[in-house]
Amino acid sequence: MPSSAWPTPFLDSAQHRDRVRGQLGYQPEHVVIGKVARLFHLKGHEYVIRAARQVVDRQPNARFLLIGDGILRDRLQSQIAAAGMTDHFQLTGLVPAQRIPELIAAMDIVVHASLREGLARVLPQALIAGKPVVSYDVDGAREVVIPDQTGFLLPPKSVDQMSAALQQLVADPSLRDRLGAEGRRRFADIFRHERMTAQLRALYERLLAIGTKNRNQLRIGGEECKP
Repeated sequence: MPSSAWPTPFLDSAQHRDRVRGQLGYQPEHVVIGKVARLFHLKGHEYVIRAARQVVDRQPNARFLLIGDGILRDRLQSQIAAAGMTDHFQLTGLVPAQRIPELIAAMDIVVHASLREGLARVLPQALIAGKPVVSYDVDGAREVVIPDQTGFLLPPKSVDQMSAALQQLVADPSLRDRLGAEGRRRFADIFRHERMTAQLRALYERLLAIGTKNRNQLRIGGEECKP
């Protein structure tokens, strides 16, 4: 997705919700929990699948949508089948970047279970689209996942806590709306490419000014030290 378009497609994504949910076969009563990540090591899909069993036992209207593909696809599908969860999971495979906003629009909750990542793009994308997030507390996640304000921040590899957070969100649409609205309010402007570019430019200008000042001081000091 071109950086110049960011974050408009996510701000406008709600218009695609009903159409995409219909294409994916979801009913109005389904609460869709989505994850956007390669099916790869350290992405944490196995923890989501384990938590899903507990979620569905208590909230049978929950559905799980995995966006992405990778070398672990067969293993994860086997894990889903072994848990008796095939009817509750859908794997889309690899999709064009342009489809991510509309697929996030089809979700009600976004879960991020990676064990190592900077600031995963899907977290601000989800929040700007107005979706609450459940994430492990790794690397940059805490910059945007603010407990009881934009989502749930959990210990890495936790399954019971992830299950509890997801169950709470599935059961409480008003909580989903509140957390999603706050995420959108906080981050829609911060992640606009114009603002980010301006901040980078200002940082470079400050560093250049400091460098110039230090060089001038060294030059003056050197001249003063001459006999």
